[in-house]
Amino acid sequence: MTAPSTGPTRAAGPHAPPTQAVAAPEAADGGGAPEAQPSLGDRALAAIARRPLLRVTEREVRIGSRAFRTVLLTGVATPLLFLGAMGLGLGGLIDANSGDVEGLTYLAFVTPGILCAASLQTAASDCMWPILGGLKWMKSYHAAAATPLTPADVYGGYIVWVGCRLAVNATFFVIVAALLGGISSPWGVLAVPAAIAGALAVGAPLAAYSAGRENDVTFPIIFRVVIMPLFLFSGTFFAVDQLPAGIRPLAWASPLWHAVEMARGATTGDIDALAAAGHVAVLVACVTAGWLWGTRVFTRQLAS
Repeated sequence: MTAPSTGPTRAAGPHAPPTQAVAAPEAADGGGAPEAQPSLGDRALAAIARRPLLRVTEREVRIGSRAFRTVLLTGVATPLLFLGAMGLGLGGLIDANSGDVEGLTYLAFVTPGILCAASLQTAASDCMWPILGGLKWMKSYHAAAATPLTPADVYGGYIVWVGCRLAVNATFFVIVAALLGGISSPWGVLAVPAAIAGALAVGAPLAAYSAGRENDVTFPIIFRVVIMPLFLFSGTFFAVDQLPAGIRPLAWASPLWHAVEMARGATTGDIDALAAAGHVAVLVACVTAGWLWGTRVFTRQLAS
């Protein structure tokens, strides 16, 4: 009996060479050519794709960039004018006659207050008329919700955009205020997130409220009876201890007061960890409650 051949298989032709399995070519190092690393822009786009709400934020950033000069003028120049008038002008008189406010020059005292109060006003404005416009007038949020984006993505993406805008404004303000002498500690950079948190603690619920309105009749009233009193009586221009005893608890309940206290501790370097934790807890609770409320209202409005 003849054993089966284990040699190479030959073709039919008499002079045909034997066929052998051809191995896939590999690089000398055995790992193949290294893949190109994604660029920073590619990684950013991939991150946006994984977080759908960031697509709404991207849209708002693109629209806002077209009016970048106006945004800077209203968001940075106006508070700096307040700082110059109140901190340097009025502050010079106060320092000459009273000496200090809670152990601080008036400029150092009022700087974090103006930062947080200006951020609050910007957030309040951005979370009323634009929200109503997107839902009732231009219907842009309905168009967004007709895509794979959910109403929660539409609401959340806009709130994130408001936070980004506030971050830009607050950063410019802190830089100029430090040059003017209103910030004496390197911890002053923490005043930026404090101002953002305080503004969104009011802005997030306002956006939810605005989403349920049919018109803007109540918006000017909110500015007069809510935003302006917060601006004046939350420790912005004078210490809350100077208020009548019956009114102080109202000031302490204000999100703006918590933000101002955090920012003032940062700009002066006098940070109490326990007090800061309490301020953070209050502001996070306000933002979370507003976010949940806004998600529910947007879902109801866009689903209908």
